[in-house]
Amino acid sequence: MTKKILSLSFLLCALCACSSSDDEDKDMTAPVISDEDELVNPIDCQAYKRGTTIPVHYIFTDNIELGSFNIEIHNNFDHHTHSTSSVECEMDEKKEAVNPWVFNQDYSIPKGLTNYAPTINIQIPDDIDVGDYHFMIRLTDCAGWQQLRAVSIKITE
Repeated sequence: MTKKILSLSFLLCALCACSSSDDEDKDMTAPVISDEDELVNPIDCQAYKRGTTIPVHYIFTDNIELGSFNIEIHNNFDHHTHSTSSVECEMDEKKEAVNPWVFNQDYSIPKGLTNYAPTINIQIPDDIDVGDYHFMIRLTDCAGWQQLRAVSIKITE
């Protein structure tokens, strides 16, 4: 009986020792979408004309390795929120969408990078509904952690 208890105690100590070192090697930190550079775009409350482009520039960082990012643009005609910014923009009246713009594109980041500053130009169609839109960027690191930034923009005539 004493031999079984001693063996069980040894096994338990060995398991505890292994689990703590594994956790130290895991990436437990989400990536960062920085908005501190003066070139960051878009930012809250910016307006863009139909038929022009939205220049996209952010700075991405991660403690171990970046993975990919996604850009989504959709209408905000119903005044919903994504709550990533405390800035309140002047909004048009609520309305029903007739021909809203929906943009959703995934982008890869070259392997091994901990810093990345993409510059992308997104073409705004000339026949979409004007009004309030959300520009959302989701950054994912190689471990699967994600950071979201949502800004309110306006599309005009």
